[in-house]
Amino acid sequence: MKKGNMPLIIGVVVIVVIGLVFFMQGGDKTAKKSGDSSAPIVIPTHNWSSQIVMAYVIGGIFESMGNNVSYVNADSQAVYESIRIGDVTISHEVWESAFGKSFDTARDKGGLLDWGDHEARTLEDMGYPNWVVEKGLCPGLPDWTALKNPDCAKNFTTPDSPDGKGRMLEGPQTWHGDLIPQRVDALGLGDLWWVKFAGSADALWAELAAAEKEGRGTIIFNWTPNFTDGAGFTFIDFPPYTAGCRPADGGDGKCGSPDGYLKKAVHEDFPNTHPAAAAAFKKMSFSTSQIGAMAALVDVDKMTHEDAAKKWLADNESVWKAFTK
Repeated sequence: MKKGNMPLIIGVVVIVVIGLVFFMQGGDKTAKKSGDSSAPIVIPTHNWSSQIVMAYVIGGIFESMGNNVSYVNADSQAVYESIRIGDVTISHEVWESAFGKSFDTARDKGGLLDWGDHEARTLEDMGYPNWVVEKGLCPGLPDWTALKNPDCAKNFTTPDSPDGKGRMLEGPQTWHGDLIPQRVDALGLGDLWWVKFAGSADALWAELAAAEKEGRGTIIFNWTPNFTDGAGFTFIDFPPYTAGCRPADGGDGKCGSPDGYLKKAVHEDFPNTHPAAAAAFKKMSFSTSQIGAMAALVDVDKMTHEDAAKKWLADNESVWKAFTK
């Protein structure tokens, strides 16, 4: 090799190296054009279908923006403290009736931000599939006073019922504590009805199927939005909720549940570490029908939560892409 060519070769090498560095930096900016941190956004999963599917839906949206995402199973009450201290990044389904108090406590300590509500409103309470009334198993429903009739209660007994009482199947006790048993006693229904806690949301749906097959009545805890919105389900009309009516708030417990919010929450650093993802999350607002459809993909169509999220994202691009603009 001629010595005279050395400066030319060195120059070419320098140009190539500079170009490679520029390309790599440009690629990194493309992957994170939002300026978001490469640290993962930590999304919690709980123990009901819409929440888990929506976790993967939102995670998929964040990933489409170039973000990293991780998922962690978290207690549905304790998660707000986890967000407050930064172990979890967001919560996408804060149900007012079940989790409003835990949310308020964490927010008031500082570190957790209210990131707005979904379009969907919520109701969480005891109710029944519509065929209960169609079969005449408890005349007078949905008025709660129909439950005072012994002829009604006997149509809701199960083999594990003590003293032949009608059974109400509540969700996992971690959701509401003793709220429903307290209400049953406060309304003078304890002589005819008892409350059993289900181990999971799936146990509630299994009870729906079993009761219909066996031709007996069933009263279960349920919520809206949910897949049952389209299947025919009615909530019992208990005395109206008022602030402070629950025993935990000093009340006598003679009240139903509120028409409540479905809120989003974030750790206070989220807008700084992941500004684009935070902006998209703040825009996110799902309707009752959209959330019910997410749950139905699992609870009716028997898809996995991950596959359900992929299908929902594929079928609803026009919805979620608007959040990222």
